[in-house]
Amino acid sequence: MSRFFNTAGPCDPRFHYMVPPEQRLPEVRRLLERMGYVVVHAPRQTGKTTILRTLAKALTEEGRFAALHFSCEQAKVAEDDYGAAEQIVLAALRLSAADALPEDLCPPPWPESAAPGTLLRAALRAWTRACPRPLVLFFDEIDALRGQSLISVLSQLRAGYPDRPDNFPWSVVLCGLRDVRDYKLASGGEAPRLGSSSPFNIKIRSLRVGDFDLDEIRMLLAQHTADTSQPFAEAAIERIGEVTAGQPWLVNALANEVTAEMGVEPPAPITVEHVDHARERLILARQTHLDSLAARLAEPRVRRVLEPILTGALASADPYDDDFQYVADLGLIARDLPIRIANPIYQEVIPRVLAVTYERSVTAAPRSFVLPDGRLDFDRLLNEFATFWLEHGDVLTQRANYHEVAPQLVLMAFLQRVVNGGGSIHREYGIGRGRIDLLVRWPWTDARGVRSDQLEALELKVWSTGRPDPLDEGLRQLDGYLHRLALDTGVLVIFDRRADAAPIHERTRLARATTPAGRDVTLLRA
Repeated sequence: MSRFFNTAGPCDPRFHYMVPPEQRLPEVRRLLERMGYVVVHAPRQTGKTTILRTLAKALTEEGRFAALHFSCEQAKVAEDDYGAAEQIVLAALRLSAADALPEDLCPPPWPESAAPGTLLRAALRAWTRACPRPLVLFFDEIDALRGQSLISVLSQLRAGYPDRPDNFPWSVVLCGLRDVRDYKLASGGEAPRLGSSSPFNIKIRSLRVGDFDLDEIRMLLAQHTADTSQPFAEAAIERIGEVTAGQPWLVNALANEVTAEMGVEPPAPITVEHVDHARERLILARQTHLDSLAARLAEPRVRRVLEPILTGALASADPYDDDFQYVADLGLIARDLPIRIANPIYQEVIPRVLAVTYERSVTAAPRSFVLPDGRLDFDRLLNEFATFWLEHGDVLTQRANYHEVAPQLVLMAFLQRVVNGGGSIHREYGIGRGRIDLLVRWPWTDARGVRSDQLEALELKVWSTGRPDPLDEGLRQLDGYLHRLALDTGVLVIFDRRADAAPIHERTRLARATTPAGRDVTLLRA
């Protein structure tokens, strides 16, 4: 069986192309050697489970430790029933040990006399005393536990910590989406968190699994080339790195889309054009990984961080801001400055998800905007949007979850509905500059059969209460955007969100304007 790019579950070197797992978290081994109790965290599908499973297997095979990786995910159903939760955790531990460890290293029967809330500590004590090697345990999906169950498990680990290594595991690794201080006490986006009073204050370090760098992406793709003789052009490798920012699932998903789903058969090389097409297919498909991120967008903590980014306003990047850290831990924003959405693919997915309700309200037929020669009738599109805004703008923006960016999302939804399947929209968020830049790319073929891209650039601004009319600033900014794109004309859209703004039917109008550099542009006030 040939290997392939994995997009579901842990990687196995027998079946999957993969970056060497221990290379991605080299410091954890040193901490385990020092009897460390460690937290490992990263967003979903970044390789955490693969790394820990591989490390546990290696430590056991080397003969010094009895190391076991197991998942706490099934204990989620126990909620606050901590007695049931520890029973489920220990059952998962025993099943995993039976599969991964030789019989002489497996746990003995659990103590029958231990009361609920003490069984986990008693069981691990009994196993440590019976095992001929020091125990190293990897608790994966630890943050699936909630409420009193989570507190009980963490408290029992802390209570046993002073007894190691003779009467408690040598090392423990807790693995989840977030750092231990951000574990929730109950389900739901606004649930209270453990914070600095965490009962797991015995950790020696918190480690985050990082994204791939360009060399690791090359290493991963080179395995496919070695197996199939199908090369990735250097420009294609760089484009994968650019649009994914190294997010491991996205890298694998793009590579899989090109090699397995798009019919690019070896030995034909993979080009930038293949990667760009795969990127758009991936965004449109909204696979499970992207959907799981989308589900987070409704959480108030996530909205508080993302909304300023989407509007182009200044956003808090205080390293001690819990909400900022939470959204970064989820993988939605980059952890370094400047504050921004984590990668260009998420940058496309997030507004599309937020705008999907608006898009369902758009009844315009996409093909009606295509001219006989194949170009997009952009003037007509703007006029149709102005009409749509007059009819529906107030209602759509009033019911918006992301209220501050609602008008921009409505426009993006209208554009998306029109260009879907025929073109694409590229979004840029001018953080701290109060703007969103959109580039509509529409491929068409002229009468001679020459294929080219029609480019239409828009800049979106908001006129807020207490602020001056952003027209002059917007025209200057649009000049810079058009210069960068080598375009002579564009569109400036100003949404009036002032408390005393004129009614929508009075303020919505199209006009012409001139930028400081003399470019003739369309001005839409709405």
